[in-house]
Amino acid sequence: MVEKRHKPIPEKKIKGVENIKNLIKENRTFLIASIKGLPSRQFQEIRKKLRQEATIIVSKKSTVVRAIDKSQKDSLNDVKKLIHEDVALMFSNIDAFELAAKLSENKVAAAAKPGQITEEDIVVEEGPTELMPGLAISELGALGIKIAIEAGKISIKERKVLVKKGEKVSADAASILIKLEIKPILIGFEPLAAFDSKENKVYVGIKVDKEATLKELKSSYGMALALAVSLAYPAKESLSFILAKAVMHEKAIENLINSGKIDNQENSQGGQE
Repeated sequence: MVEKRHKPIPEKKIKGVENIKNLIKENRTFLIASIKGLPSRQFQEIRKKLRQEATIIVSKKSTVVRAIDKSQKDSLNDVKKLIHEDVALMFSNIDAFELAAKLSENKVAAAAKPGQITEEDIVVEEGPTELMPGLAISELGALGIKIAIEAGKISIKERKVLVKKGEKVSADAASILIKLEIKPILIGFEPLAAFDSKENKVYVGIKVDKEATLKELKSSYGMALALAVSLAYPAKESLSFILAKAVMHEKAIENLINSGKIDNQENSQGGQE
């Protein structure tokens, strides 16, 4: 029987595996992010912004899986199913959630595409444009955008929500947004999972939006403070409000006494008895 010959593994792939394995071992955070649909120019732009915080590489699935196996970190076995051709690997010594937050902060603006579902309202603001009168007049009018001609150019006369949150962008809307040089879509790296070597844990679904999180915390804090004050629960944050409330009640009672309303009520009740 003739022994089957195996094709030797290219030296480049061997070095790639070793490089990823070493990066996994040498860094606290190993994060996998989706870059699906992210143009090369925007990828390089974000990569440049994050070069002080993380090493970013893109490699073939087989190379990454082999490197994970060679790292001998059992916690990463579940991560292998998230590896596909449209992911970037990020290695950093900062916390995984902090790195995910930086990805959210470093998104770049892009044009809206027909059929794309928006995460926020797309708005055309009031003000002058660089558009010359012509076909654009009918295109803007068809979308319900009120205009006027000022100094030989089209001016938007009234703010218009062109596409509401959760709706699809029409071809006409996408076309006019490009002409108005409005780039309403934020694109970038979308974190899928991260491995924290310090905690020896894998985190999935670590998308962090600092602005939304802060807004939610402020709302929760406000509701908790209101409840504490209503219950007269003494705490550093609630005590001044409780005292202020007590002073208001004291003044209200004092005003009732001075006006004689409390005495009149007591006399009336005494007479009925």
